Amino acid sequence: MYKIIDGKQIEMTSEEVNAHNSWSETDAQKLQKIKDMRLDKLMETDWWVLRGNITEAQTSYRQKLRDIPADYDSSKYDELLTRDSDGKLTHTVWKKPS
Repeated sequence: MYKIIDGKQIEMTSEEVNAHNSWSETDAQKLQKIKDMRLDKLMETDWWVLRGNITEAQTSYRQKLRDIPADYDSSKYDELLTRDSDGKLTHTVWKKPS
């Protein structure tokens, strides 16, 4: 498991991993984290809309992001928040089109 310090990915100590695993976020906290990430992703892609030449795939991606709270209930929050060993979100809803 990794943590990010000053933009660098650093492996957690076993004590940090245990502390992390013993702390449990509430569904409301997880949803807020998801909404914050969703807002970041939408802001990152606002320029697609502003340039006036957005593709169907880009429109679909942005719509899927906006639909996350309606499409995913609390049973899916952990799945939405899962990251790979590089710290990248793994759920397909976060994958930007080319």
